[in-house]
Amino acid sequence: MSTERFDRVIQRADRVMRQLDERDGAVREAARRERQRLNSDLARRVSRVGVAIGVVSLITIIVGLIQPIGMFGFLAAVGIAIGIAALLGFMPSGKGNATAPAADLPNGAMVQRFDSYLYRQRGALPAPARAEIDAISRVLPSLKQTLERIDDLNPDAQDARRLMSVHLPGLIDRYINVPAEFRSHKDGEDVTVDERLVEGLHAGRDALAEVAERLARSDVAAFETQGRFIQSRYGEDGQQLLRPGDSKDRDMIES
Repeated sequence: MSTERFDRVIQRADRVMRQLDERDGAVREAARRERQRLNSDLARRVSRVGVAIGVVSLITIIVGLIQPIGMFGFLAAVGIAIGIAALLGFMPSGKGNATAPAADLPNGAMVQRFDSYLYRQRGALPAPARAEIDAISRVLPSLKQTLERIDDLNPDAQDARRLMSVHLPGLIDRYINVPAEFRSHKDGEDVTVDERLVEGLHAGRDALAEVAERLARSDVAAFETQGRFIQSRYGEDGQQLLRPGDSKDRDMIES
């Protein structure tokens, strides 16, 4: 088999494996969330353009009522509206880039931006690392739901925020900066760059899962405490809801 034919076979196999990989549930869910984010950003852009055109139109009408603007004034207003619409419509939002979340984002927005970052960087990583990325992605929806309800300064939230904005993106970005031919070289601990990436992602995944579990256990404990309070305060059958002296109503309940 010639070298060119061998390369074509490898490329085809890689393409088939990538297509099969993208059918996995975690990847499919990550892609769905990314589409939702893109659609939401598009809707906000359209809304801003509509508001801007409405403001220009309103100003043009008001000026026209005070002093006729003529055809050239009308064309100028149309040109201004088109320019503003183009500026707002095509201005980069930063959400389409594979950049790490900013450290000052609120909890919920940070999880969303980190989710998008992982999805966009996933294709540049080796297969074992992609498996770790998928495992992290599975944790993010429930983690976002929990983090949105707590303060950014909560210690558990701070741990999660550092992982999502600094440690894990830093690991991935530094890996991508390593030339491909050096990624299989072993270091002094007999570990390759690829293996080090997988180990780091695995440790980060465990840390995020631990934070999510601690927060979930805290919610469960709060729920159990509330349930025990209601049971002890009002008792069975709601009889303690009656005020002392409502003997007639109590007799009706007991009968």
